[in-house]
Amino acid sequence: MLKKIGIIVGSLRENSFNRMIANTIPELVDSVEYEYISIANLPLYNADLDHGEGPETVMRYRESIQRTDGIIIVSPEYNSGIPGVLKNALDWSSTPTKTAVLIRKPAGLIGATPGAKGTILSQQQIRQTLDAASSYVMPFQKMYISQVLDKVDSESRKLTDETTRKYLQRYVLSFMQWIDQVQRLNE
Repeated sequence: MLKKIGIIVGSLRENSFNRMIANTIPELVDSVEYEYISIANLPLYNADLDHGEGPETVMRYRESIQRTDGIIIVSPEYNSGIPGVLKNALDWSSTPTKTAVLIRKPAGLIGATPGAKGTILSQQQIRQTLDAASSYVMPFQKMYISQVLDKVDSESRKLTDETTRKYLQRYVLSFMQWIDQVQRLNE
């Protein structure tokens, strides 16, 4: 059966480097169905709004995650941490507590930055949030893309650095194996 992976980009910027990385993933591993899950129109999390299925945009967002076998989050690092828009989205997908769409959902983390250190601090915070939401974050595999300006083409909006493309392909293939392992855990 064809796996379905949801891709969430933790940046709203149209020409985001992380969006370019996300746009490259489907051409590296084409034996998977992908769905881009937008976080752009989610309201700020407010428990007063989080009753029933929540606001319509939240309901559609949660349904998108539910339809996937796993999610890959591709996110920048802002001020040494998780972008606020992504934290907001993860908060919406971690409620209601007992039926949240992130519970037992396999998750992978990728991040790109123009700097030299990658997105280490942001990914630590994202991992912490996903752990709190009872998501199964892929262990041991880390995908930090530093100095991304030298690795993407702004016209095609894709990752062009061959070495990084190979690492990204290997990461996505490992993530597909992680989905299989989590499915066995959930049986």
